[in-house]
Amino acid sequence: MSDTWKSVLAPLPLIAILRGLRPENAESIVGALRDAGFRAVEVPLNSPEPLKSIEIAQRAFGEDMLVGAGTVLSLRDVLQVRDAGGRMIVSPNADEAVIKATKSLNLISIPGVATPSEAFAAYGAGADMLKLFPAEILPPVAVKAWRAVLPPDLWLFAVGGINPQNMAPYLAAGANGFGLGSALFKSDLTADDVAGNAEKFISAYRSEMRS
Repeated sequence: MSDTWKSVLAPLPLIAILRGLRPENAESIVGALRDAGFRAVEVPLNSPEPLKSIEIAQRAFGEDMLVGAGTVLSLRDVLQVRDAGGRMIVSPNADEAVIKATKSLNLISIPGVATPSEAFAAYGAGADMLKLFPAEILPPVAVKAWRAVLPPDLWLFAVGGINPQNMAPYLAAGANGFGLGSALFKSDLTADDVAGNAEKFISAYRSEMRS
């Protein structure tokens, strides 16, 4: 799967960030996102029993979805996510050791970067794509400047403060996709609520791609 992630994400390059997801809700929430069209979800490791939620989601939907973890900060975290069945390692930072460990296990590496130096270092360490984080301090004009110097086949995902209304300028600047947090999912939302939010993001993305 780590070699084919682009084909999985290309139709809808949106990653659901399910911070606060509880294991008892994992199947219904991830199922709602899968049915809406999402093909990637991450459960941040500062959620309640995140490895259990990852295991549940992977078992139920791993055949057609990328399931992984966010807020992965150490080699121990990487191994625990792998053992739970997760295939996608997302971090808020760019730790070369974490990136290399992720790739040595044939997992998908998505480190967070906030400067061009971090971006090139993460790419050099083997990252599959880069998480531009937090997007609130990396406006589209910055993404456009990065895009001009980074390898054209390196995917950039804007994460932090993304909503259906502000996706278009990032896409125009050269972002490939988005990580979606609290505007998509909060722990007190029902599966129907999350499905409704998902449809808004999907509609906004597809509308921009048609324009």
